[in-house]
Amino acid sequence: MQTEMHMYFKSILTVVTDSELLPSTISHAASLAESYDAHLTALCFGVDRTQTGYYYAGANAMVLQETLSRATKEAEALAADVREALGRTNAVWGVDHGVAQLADIGRHVASRARFSDLVVLPQPYGDGKGVELEPVLEGALFDGQVPVLVVPDNVEPKARPKRVVVGWNEGNEALRALRCALPLLTTAENVHVVVIDPPKHGPNRSDPGGMVSEFLARHGVKTEVDVLAKTLPRVSDVLLRHVSDLDADMVVMGAYGHSRFREAILGGATRNMLEQAGVPVFMAH
Repeated sequence: MQTEMHMYFKSILTVVTDSELLPSTISHAASLAESYDAHLTALCFGVDRTQTGYYYAGANAMVLQETLSRATKEAEALAADVREALGRTNAVWGVDHGVAQLADIGRHVASRARFSDLVVLPQPYGDGKGVELEPVLEGALFDGQVPVLVVPDNVEPKARPKRVVVGWNEGNEALRALRCALPLLTTAENVHVVVIDPPKHGPNRSDPGGMVSEFLARHGVKTEVDVLAKTLPRVSDVLLRHVSDLDADMVVMGAYGHSRFREAILGGATRNMLEQAGVPVFMAH
């Protein structure tokens, strides 16, 4: 199994836009890169947080220049701190930095994420979290089409989680996340496929989660199917309570989005999950 892991996550990307989150983000990404024997790229952005179009009407060139030079200084400072932090690890790494406008940052992230096996990011929601964290995540997931591991600031992600909860609803996103997570699932001690309120009608009503657990079993994954009732208002709450009951190390789930002017944005259920999760969440779209 070791070799399968070593073959899989070879290029890891992380994105740093905030000096407050830098220590935990870099530590999480570097420890995973070391475990997987992967190359880590850290992308540092000075973010111009003034909304596009916000000051162009009457703004003079000086305002634009000022914003740009502030963001450039910010990017250079972040990159220097990231190099210093990575220098203290045993990871193989590279650092890039640049300036991005808020409206554009997702596109910049996606263009780099496309050539990564995994993107490791901080939780985008919570006190003092910058508005740019959400488009960074969306850029990686939707346009970059790469799995993302979202790690809470105070949690150390396990390279080989022992107990994993998979949120299963028959959807394509859930299946894609499951396939992307296979290297992690094959080394886990228990994988709980969680089905909440399975449909009363339909091809799998007599055996919810049966086909997916058979698929996983053929890969050598030790699977249990847990069928739960939706006893709380939100599916994410039911799932998270189960994660806590099982003392799981990780959640695997599909990332759902909807389109706003052709740009996918995270749907409410995905957002709730990421807001509340106390464990790393592995997502794909």
